[in-house]
Amino acid sequence: MNQFGFQAKKLVQLALPVLIAQVTQTMMGFIDTVMAGRVSAVDMAAVAIGTSLWLPALLFVQGLLIAFTPVFAHEHGANNQKAIQPLAFQAAYIAIMGSLGVLVFLTFSGDIFKMMALDEDLANLSEQYLHGFMWGVPAFVLYQVLRGCAEGISYTLPTMVIGFVGLAVNIPANYIFINGHFGAPAMGGAGCGIATALVFWAMFLAMVIYMQLHKKFAELAPFSAFHKPKWGTIWTMTKHGFPIAMALFFEVSLFAIIALLLAPLGANVVAGHQIALNFSSIVFMLPLSIGIAVSIRVGYYLGQDKLIIAKLVTKVGLILAFSLAAITAIITVVFKTEIALLYNDNPEVITLAGSLMFLAALYQLSDSIQVVAAGALRGYKDTRSALYITLVSYWFIGMTLGYMLAMTDILVPAMGAHGFWIGLIAGLTSAAVMFAIRLGYIQKSEQLGHRLIEND
Repeated sequence: MNQFGFQAKKLVQLALPVLIAQVTQTMMGFIDTVMAGRVSAVDMAAVAIGTSLWLPALLFVQGLLIAFTPVFAHEHGANNQKAIQPLAFQAAYIAIMGSLGVLVFLTFSGDIFKMMALDEDLANLSEQYLHGFMWGVPAFVLYQVLRGCAEGISYTLPTMVIGFVGLAVNIPANYIFINGHFGAPAMGGAGCGIATALVFWAMFLAMVIYMQLHKKFAELAPFSAFHKPKWGTIWTMTKHGFPIAMALFFEVSLFAIIALLLAPLGANVVAGHQIALNFSSIVFMLPLSIGIAVSIRVGYYLGQDKLIIAKLVTKVGLILAFSLAAITAIITVVFKTEIALLYNDNPEVITLAGSLMFLAALYQLSDSIQVVAAGALRGYKDTRSALYITLVSYWFIGMTLGYMLAMTDILVPAMGAHGFWIGLIAGLTSAAVMFAIRLGYIQKSEQLGHRLIEND
């Protein structure tokens, strides 16, 4: 087998468990959306609006922690396993501090909804959803620390196994708290918040047990010693993680703001947009998983000082991701109505969601390139570029164009949700181009630096 085929096989082996884990996690959002949508469009919209607040905040903290994974991979590649455990403790301290910030933010969700002038019933239901969800925030961020350790040593199977644990808890928990069973009150869409909190705790505890018992973590020994906070390390890693966190924040908050801006147009519009967005999020797990695998493999080979193979891994990842995106785009267009019907049976919602699916298909192509290129850059420990690229492409280009098309008559008569999706496509395409250019520059710089060291 040639190097291209070998690296493709390794990437698929590494990415597949991550993909299944990501799909199970996204399926939880799908299940929340569907089960809340069976109650009413208002309940579905409440989950969508509540999610639009917690997701950017929580993913900001996750972004700080993502910076640790390629560092773990680098130490693993350099055969320096003992350095991983103390680093993981510093990640845990960052996670705990970040979760406190998220909890404070979500405490004031009611005031945010008042400023948005949402319909009173929708605002109350969204706030109730968030109050239940808040209990799971600490578990989510600590789970991400443990997940980063496992993925950093190129062992992604636990991520997949724990994903199924979460899914197994999510369905019955939603059933109980949405509909009111076993003594629990019928909370409608708000019940999804409590169910999600229970899922996060189940996943965290399951990961602790897995790492404690499995021999794969015997050398790592994640729980065999306690490490005090090392503020220098915490500050250094926070600086590395901050650009990733802001990049994630810029990306996710863009979707959140779109949902909030669409809210005054009615629950049906929000619901239609949410269906297209939720399905796109499920499909996005394919290139995202490859991007995570590329980040790990690039970090691993850089730890071994194998720059040419690291570059090859990136090329293979980009080809795989774009090929899969082309297939999923075709499926999205062909089965757009059938997909929408899985979520809701309201004719108005189905019509809007179906029409957005064509735009969602185009969106997938650019998204595949940008997420893998960004993952490769994390492997090269180039995190700052993601901050500037996402800010410019998502907000200055995507949001500006999207808002003009969706909510104003400046360019064309106001297009509503369709305008925002066109803006998203423009923003993601810009991001893909800029990430690709930056990646090429970093790879050339790394190669030049390596040659200079050899000559010395």
